[in-house]
Amino acid sequence: MLAYRRVISLAVALQLSLVLLLNGQDLPRSKPEDQGVDSKGILGFVNATRSSKTEFHSFMLVRHGKVVAEGWWNPYKPELRHTLYSCSKSFTASAIGFAVAEKKLALTDKVISFFPDKLPANVSPNLAALTVKDALIMADGQDPEPSRLSAEADWVKGFLATPIVHQPGSVFLYNSLGTYMLSAIIQKVSGQTLLQYLKPRLFDPLDIKGMDWETDLNGVNTGGWGLRVKTEDMAKFAQLFLQHGQWNGKQVLPKGWAEEASSVKIIQHPDLAQARKDASDWEQGYAYQMWRCRYNAYRGDGAFGQLMIVMPDQDAVLAITAETSDMQGEINLVWRYLLPAMTVGKLPANKIAYAQLQTALKELALPPATNSSVSEKKNGTYQLEANKFNFSTATFNNKQLTLKNDTASYTLDFGAGAWQTSTTQKPGPSLTAGAQENRSMLFPAKVAGNYSWTDERTIQLTLRYIESPHTEKFTCIFDDQGLTMKITNTVERGKETIIKGKLR
Repeated sequence: MLAYRRVISLAVALQLSLVLLLNGQDLPRSKPEDQGVDSKGILGFVNATRSSKTEFHSFMLVRHGKVVAEGWWNPYKPELRHTLYSCSKSFTASAIGFAVAEKKLALTDKVISFFPDKLPANVSPNLAALTVKDALIMADGQDPEPSRLSAEADWVKGFLATPIVHQPGSVFLYNSLGTYMLSAIIQKVSGQTLLQYLKPRLFDPLDIKGMDWETDLNGVNTGGWGLRVKTEDMAKFAQLFLQHGQWNGKQVLPKGWAEEASSVKIIQHPDLAQARKDASDWEQGYAYQMWRCRYNAYRGDGAFGQLMIVMPDQDAVLAITAETSDMQGEINLVWRYLLPAMTVGKLPANKIAYAQLQTALKELALPPATNSSVSEKKNGTYQLEANKFNFSTATFNNKQLTLKNDTASYTLDFGAGAWQTSTTQKPGPSLTAGAQENRSMLFPAKVAGNYSWTDERTIQLTLRYIESPHTEKFTCIFDDQGLTMKITNTVERGKETIIKGKLR
């Protein structure tokens, strides 16, 4: 009877798992060896992250459609979204695929045809020739990339007014505003924002929820950046491409689009020495808003280490969120440890390695600084000198720092020897902070704070914006003259803002 009940319970569990899968819920889970992945190889990858230049926030490895390993470095969590930066571009390109299939546009359509009211007085032959496909393959012909335009009010008009010095389609040059133009085109032909357009076509079938996307001041999604989704959502998107656009037996992406969008369309530097090409995952060719990789892989790729890698030869995908200035080094770890861990067929169970891997995954963390308490508390309000942030006062109250300016007050919480999670309306560091855009969807921002006294007069406050890659630090030095506050962040590496203040 007991054995019978166990069989029934197992059957119910399997049926429930199947229902969840068919309804587009979380990806199914499996032990690595059952999918031909060596737990020792994954453990080697996890161990290597400890000495890497990359600060990993999460990863998810999927083999044969099943998650075989996943981890989040505390205070980052599975339920949190993460800023994708240019991984957003791959989603934008998919919207173009849907629009082509629905005959709302063609890849050969001229970009100027969508914006007749925003053209410059003189339309050059190169501008007139620019097509949707040229923008898809980063061959807009502008040089340098017109990134400064995001600081203007009308990005479409600014883009179209920028000289096109190369024949469109002939020269690769990374161009995020070119991707924004694809978003603007989608909105023009569909009457919906890019996010609204993709929701029923892409996000709903994959059961991706809670996503948001920054917009310009005219309500157009930024396209080239600004999308936030969870790590598992990134893995789902990559898995969709691995499955040729199919999901739960249905064709989600237009048939053939996954293959077309991921194949080489242009070579980045045709004259580069072969040895340098062979050593780089940025010199394997570019597709539709995706990079080709070594080992016949390809990826969506975002600044500071956001990755969605598709490995067709291994029937595997990998999603990573991180912060790094060495993305090639980050990808090298994948090729060094994870790629050789995958074999054809099922592997024998390795209970010891699997147990060690599970322990390592559970212990993943970015350790907070150990607090060293001092007898003298530095509570009080300090009047600050003029500074670029326009902060007028800084108030210390035990585990809180409150910064005020003329229009807002931001109270930040910090834990002693631990991460204190909270929310704030204070804008965090961002690579696109200079853009004139709407970021209201990002607030209140989720943060994790930690503080530590490094000596009797110096406290260091670390604030992680845990739905982005970035961290901000406040080093506060107290003396008889008052306060010296040194502010740094991980976007502006090497830059330090010094603000002085006097106790009221």
